[in-house]
Amino acid sequence: MIPIADESPRGFIPFVNYIFLAVNIFVYFFLQPSDIHAVELFFMRFGLIPAEFTNGATFLKGVINIFTSMFLHGGFWHLAGNMLYLWIFGDNIEYTVGHGRYFIFYICVGIGAALLQVIMSPSSTVPMVGASGAISGVLGAYLVKFPRNRISVLFFIFFFIKIIQVPAVLVLSLWFLFQVYNSFFSLIPGGAGGGVAYFAHIGGFLAGLFLIKLFERRQKYYFL
Repeated sequence: MIPIADESPRGFIPFVNYIFLAVNIFVYFFLQPSDIHAVELFFMRFGLIPAEFTNGATFLKGVINIFTSMFLHGGFWHLAGNMLYLWIFGDNIEYTVGHGRYFIFYICVGIGAALLQVIMSPSSTVPMVGASGAISGVLGAYLVKFPRNRISVLFFIFFFIKIIQVPAVLVLSLWFLFQVYNSFFSLIPGGAGGGVAYFAHIGGFLAGLFLIKLFERRQKYYFL
């Protein structure tokens, strides 16, 4: 199932979400090198390398690269998939918490995603890149606030494609279970991790689940 649309708030302009989308796209097309060897060096410089956190000489670089790595992508389809999810789910969360809080929330869940991946693979020297950790936090928040929203998804049956409406709780729960399932195999030597930082997805999702209650706007009540 591939989500393509959801129930979005009418008359609301999620300009912070648009900024995140624009920055990710700009970095990919205008700042990342296209040459394969140059992009490897680029990722080593600006991607998040877990082993740098265990080395005092590179710890500060590791902290800085938590933020820079959120806006890098390993390929066009990596970018496209992440931006699709951010486009669909981000506006509802920005509507819920407000523009300024959404900016801080996005960064916080991105940090949570990175830290869990670092904890689970502290000696890894493979750079982590991508917005999926922070976007996973958006998905976790969406599950809490909009579980009954109808999500339009592309459903594949052999060679046939159909658009169906599915509750958000089903789409996002299945997505999370898929991350947990694959994270188990990523721990096995030679397992089918596929170079995906599944624990970052899990960490971001859990951070979103718990932090959304702290960030959501409080209703004002007037007592007579």
